[in-house]
Amino acid sequence: MTELTIIIPTRNRLPSISRLFASLHLSLSRIAASFEIFVVNNGDPQNTAKISALAKAENLEITILGPTPGKSWGLNEGLKRAKGKIICPLDDDIVVAPEWAEKLLEAHALTAFDAIQGKILPGVDPEGRPADPTRLREYNIPMIDYGEEVREIRGLTGTNGSFKREVFESVGFYDTRLGPGGSGFSEDTEYSMRIRQAGFKIGYTPCAVVYHELDPARYGLAVKREVQYRKGLSRSVYRNDSIFFRVLPNLLANCVRFAIYKVAGMRQRAYKTEGRILKHWGYLVGRFKKRAGGEPWA
Repeated sequence: MTELTIIIPTRNRLPSISRLFASLHLSLSRIAASFEIFVVNNGDPQNTAKISALAKAENLEITILGPTPGKSWGLNEGLKRAKGKIICPLDDDIVVAPEWAEKLLEAHALTAFDAIQGKILPGVDPEGRPADPTRLREYNIPMIDYGEEVREIRGLTGTNGSFKREVFESVGFYDTRLGPGGSGFSEDTEYSMRIRQAGFKIGYTPCAVVYHELDPARYGLAVKREVQYRKGLSRSVYRNDSIFFRVLPNLLANCVRFAIYKVAGMRQRAYKTEGRILKHWGYLVGRFKKRAGGEPWA
């Protein structure tokens, strides 16, 4: 049986997928375990041949699916064909560390966790420049670093999460209302909820590391505001939090914190708190749209 299935949805990011292929070739060459790679083209159909050529240049054997609009739809296409004992969706705008594959399989073999979250660290920008450590939040990329100890956590971030085949067989497919091509976000958060509800445990390993590319198009406050608002809309699709006892109190509390942080000149904390405000607001808007009979993200 195949040991590892990797599923990579991609949309019009040929330079990024080329860098990912190069890093995967290096990492996978260090393991003896069998693996398969599905790349789901969610973008221009003409990219299919280009993606194939990029993989061939790295001596990487892949199966291309699509074109399939929507990330969750694409992940599900990969899941339908997955034969691996461990299933790992990866984003297309990362590079994996050389030891990523061996540490991922090691974490699944040596722990009792059914799903594993690895580290996500900032990579470099198109000019090769690393992140400014004093402005990390302003790059608007997912970052996961829970320290250097293996421990239980509540959720996976799809950028570098994986799960055993038994999890998929029990939990099923991703919710196609969520993620890019739908509500925009939260397909991995909702999937994590179902993993926990099914009685499985999610763990964190510091050893399986990926680096998220820095894209200047994602920098700054305007992008952060849109992202957090869309996350709130996405949350309204699959959650039913109490507006009066949870959402509004949290919204008010974060407004107060934001004012304090701004006055105190605490830039990064203010940046993060403003995102929370927009997320709560997006949730309220999404709930209102649902009650009006529409799609929250429309």
